[in-house]
Amino acid sequence: MGSPDNKASVSRLGLGLIGCGLVLAMLVSQRQRWSLAQRPVLFSDPALIGSLASNGADPKGLINEGQRPDPLDFSEAELRDLNRRFGVHGPQPKLAQLFTEGLDQLQPLRVHTLSRIEELQPIILSECRQHHINPMLVAAVLFDELQHAKPGEDAPLVAESGLFHTHGPAQLGIGEMQKQGLLSPNPTPEQINEARLHLLDPDRNVQVLVGKFARLSKALSLPRNQLLIASGSPRDAKALATLAYLHNGKLDYPGRILRYMQDPALHGVIYGSRTSPSSQLI
Repeated sequence: MGSPDNKASVSRLGLGLIGCGLVLAMLVSQRQRWSLAQRPVLFSDPALIGSLASNGADPKGLINEGQRPDPLDFSEAELRDLNRRFGVHGPQPKLAQLFTEGLDQLQPLRVHTLSRIEELQPIILSECRQHHINPMLVAAVLFDELQHAKPGEDAPLVAESGLFHTHGPAQLGIGEMQKQGLLSPNPTPEQINEARLHLLDPDRNVQVLVGKFARLSKALSLPRNQLLIASGSPRDAKALATLAYLHNGKLDYPGRILRYMQDPALHGVIYGSRTSPSSQLI
């Protein structure tokens, strides 16, 4: 028989394990509720790759009664077609997804990111107006990329070293400039360095980002003279999710972008006017 002290230790150990199990269950439950709450409640379409160019006025065949389709639901056929035409990479690793979720909770980083986007608001609106691109799509992409900016990557010396392949607020590569005809297909080393510095300029970077969405919209045969509004139709929501997917190439990326597009603070930066509070000392 064991001593009373041993029995007490075993009992305490058992109670401790039960307590840990309950805490873990609560954390898992909370995370599941948080994930559901964070997922954008928009629209979807299970097979829209062949009909993205439609205006969405006729909902036949898109939404069954009592159902609301999900714009993040890409079919296997869609994924194969997008991979063949544009190249995509599948979902982001789970650890990286958790890291992203953690960054979203850092309030000082969030405030700093919003202030940087506020500085870009005029160029975002003017370029999007010219190319008929939803400004919130551009703002959401900038928000995500700026949240993940690496220290020192915007230094000209670092960019010219070739250490990073993407540059500027939207993390764009010189390959995108080539696709838009802004850089020769066979550039000289001097032209490459000049292109990298071009992308480091925030305003020019936004211009290239909007140009990228305009180029992709044309390749997908999306309507060119109207703004895509996620709440406007299932097709618009799916088209926006597809554009986000093609920018980043990760399957979990569109969900974040659609969520950021609904962020009230980000809306305020793009469409509102924010004034600094007057000093109490004056």
